[in-house]
Amino acid sequence: MDEQQSLFPEPIRYRQPRRSHQPRLQMSAAALQEWKQRVFRFQQQVQSQPIAQGSLFSREPNPALELNPFELRQQNTEFWRWRVSDAGEPSLYFVIDAEVPILLYVGETGKAHQRWKGVHDCKRYLANYRELHYQLQIPTQLQIGFWPCAPQLTRDRQQLERQFIHTWRSPFNKENWQHWGTPFVGDKR
Repeated sequence: MDEQQSLFPEPIRYRQPRRSHQPRLQMSAAALQEWKQRVFRFQQQVQSQPIAQGSLFSREPNPALELNPFELRQQNTEFWRWRVSDAGEPSLYFVIDAEVPILLYVGETGKAHQRWKGVHDCKRYLANYRELHYQLQIPTQLQIGFWPCAPQLTRDRQQLERQFIHTWRSPFNKENWQHWGTPFVGDKR
């Protein structure tokens, strides 16, 4: 019996593409709306706190209560894709869902136009947030506002950023995950 010789010593086995085993974000429309309402109610309390007149013996005023992030000029969160001629200035920035409205993230940067060009965790959280809203057919309006009056020195800017994060409890900042959970932290598929 003549056997045909094979060019290949073993049969070629094709591998199935690896599937991601990362959990897909799951949240019902009711759960998402309740999560957003909890954040909204808390942040409304922050906004309604009156700015007290200082006295000689009072402690430092809290800039996080004096500046309302919702009153800043807003732009699209994809701003970093646009061509700009300068790198930008030191700023604090605030990511907002104007549909509710809630403050989702507070950050600081030495160069406002360059900060988001690379890898940034908040971009992933926003993508997950946007995707879930899209799947559930719930409107969202993500925006970002920059406050260019932030301190020039990094340490001073970071201290001010921490005050805003603590005061407003922005849910995408890690410091506040114990308050709101982490429903948007998972990797986007």
